[in-house]
Amino acid sequence: MKNEQQKWRSFSGEFFDQPITGILEDAIIREQKAGHRLKVCVGSDSQAYNSHVEYATVIVVLREGKGGFMFMRNYKGTKQIGIKERMLKEVTMSVEVAYAICDILDKYNVALEVHADINTDPKFESNVALKDAMGYILGMGFVFKAKPYAFASSSCADKVV
Repeated sequence: MKNEQQKWRSFSGEFFDQPITGILEDAIIREQKAGHRLKVCVGSDSQAYNSHVEYATVIVVLREGKGGFMFMRNYKGTKQIGIKERMLKEVTMSVEVAYAICDILDKYNVALEVHADINTDPKFESNVALKDAMGYILGMGFVFKAKPYAFASSSCADKVV
């Protein structure tokens, strides 16, 4: 089975042919022109199956006090991996996207958070990756959020994986 990464798309299903940087910049310009104050949250989630793992990464654009919208893409991994490796793969996917868009967000003065679908409660399996994920995200200079505050990964990406 081949690794397949889809194009970025909107929640309504519209696929985009241009890079996410252009898509996001156009959206920021449009939203700021309409008078909205924005924040962007990036997160990923995954679902393990017997033969593979499916991932989703989302960019959630929040309009302060006025809802928001998101862009998403999916990725299909070819093999089953352990829980810690899977959680760190999700974080890596989110950090890569955050790094790709951070210059645009800085240009338009838009705050950025990276959300990890990792539980802060040690009795949950995903907690094994918490310290590594937090160190990676904070080390890259991004704002880190974990469950229950990581809605981009645990709610938004979870719905499209």
